[in-house]
Amino acid sequence: MNMKKFNLLLSIVLISTCSDQKKLDSNARKDVNLKYEEYSPIGDEIIVSRANYLNKLEGFWLAQCIANWTGLVTENDKIGNIGEFKTGDFYTRDDWGKKDEHNLRGKSTDQYIDFVFEGEDGIWGADDDTDIEYMYQHLVYTNKVSKLSGDQIRDGWLKHIKHEEQNYLWVSNQRALDLMLDGERPPDTSDPIKNPDFDMIDAQLTTEIFGFYSPGRPDFAIEMADLPIRTTGRYNAEWISKFYVSMYSLAAIADPNLSIKENLLIIAEKSRNQLPSDSYASKMYDFVKSQYDDGLAWETIRDNVYIRYQVEEKDGYDITSRNLNCNGCFAAGINFAASLVSLFAGEGDLKETIKMGSLMGWDSDNPTATWGGLIGFMIGKDGVEKAFNRSFSEEYNIHRTRQNFPKGVDNFSNMADIGVFITDRVVQEDLGGGIDLKKNLWYIPRLN
Repeated sequence: MNMKKFNLLLSIVLISTCSDQKKLDSNARKDVNLKYEEYSPIGDEIIVSRANYLNKLEGFWLAQCIANWTGLVTENDKIGNIGEFKTGDFYTRDDWGKKDEHNLRGKSTDQYIDFVFEGEDGIWGADDDTDIEYMYQHLVYTNKVSKLSGDQIRDGWLKHIKHEEQNYLWVSNQRALDLMLDGERPPDTSDPIKNPDFDMIDAQLTTEIFGFYSPGRPDFAIEMADLPIRTTGRYNAEWISKFYVSMYSLAAIADPNLSIKENLLIIAEKSRNQLPSDSYASKMYDFVKSQYDDGLAWETIRDNVYIRYQVEEKDGYDITSRNLNCNGCFAAGINFAASLVSLFAGEGDLKETIKMGSLMGWDSDNPTATWGGLIGFMIGKDGVEKAFNRSFSEEYNIHRTRQNFPKGVDNFSNMADIGVFITDRVVQEDLGGGIDLKKNLWYIPRLN
């Protein structure tokens, strides 16, 4: 489908599973901190079901947790063997269901490589793939703003993140916290002179959620995410993070007449414009996409990514020459390329995408959580439960890794509510649109 036809189909996006007006009205929750203004549609807006958004955001949190905890089983088990390439350097699909191997720290979780679930009576643990996003959502909502200031970010980090280990921070996140403790504020906390880990993965896994707050308007989603991204990332790490934010924003207006696979391919192509043409990130995108288009098996694409970027250092990706710990297994670039393999080859299937992401290598929980959360949003909580043919707990223990929140154990329903309330403010105050509480719809003006 060409872009012109795609844009035409998005003239009205009304994705609602609600069957009657009574159900719509029952879901029309209001934010007590926002004065809802009257709005008269002009007829050219993007229209999004606010009621269905709750189910989608619950699906995001649930699927992201499943993907995060499943990917943690294999995190850093396989990071390659620079200098040669041989069978066994990475997992393949045949390793699913087998025991995981020792990771780079020499430890094995002694688990089988399989989906990790919390049952209906369990509690999902926070991890760094979800807890910083939870924190940013809390800060945006409680500060009653759409775009956080450097002071607000610093104050939030210092309040909600423990200052010493175990604080579940690594690489650039830890460097940024140390700089904040010394009085620095974002974006100086990602200044390459002050933070040598500016090109690690951190910004990619902490900021995607901003895309959901600006449905169908990635331009403003990226404005919202800009300073949080530059809290820890610059250059390629920054551009990759903006690519993810754009994808999350465009997923909110996915065409209901197309499959998840078709929608993902379209929004990925539209989001590629966040990657400067001379960046290694854009060249990684093009390389992985061309390999997928050629019909290669995902393991072959992953192996080719490893050879091209970590052995041969093509397209300006010079991590290997820098002699970093674990050869930059936490780097933005190699994990971005790996994430694209599971995005394309997973073809919109939640379970298959999580499987591939978990077996991909490097920092396997992070890209897996990104795509699990995105697909979980697109199919909603109901779709996630249908995919796995079971029900899950909604409880989420943010105080496992972070501190000083009103609720140490929150739940996905409440977290989805907060996401909708933030979106209310963005739609009304920043995008110049409106909210119809009776029909439970957002009217979102298009970017001129």
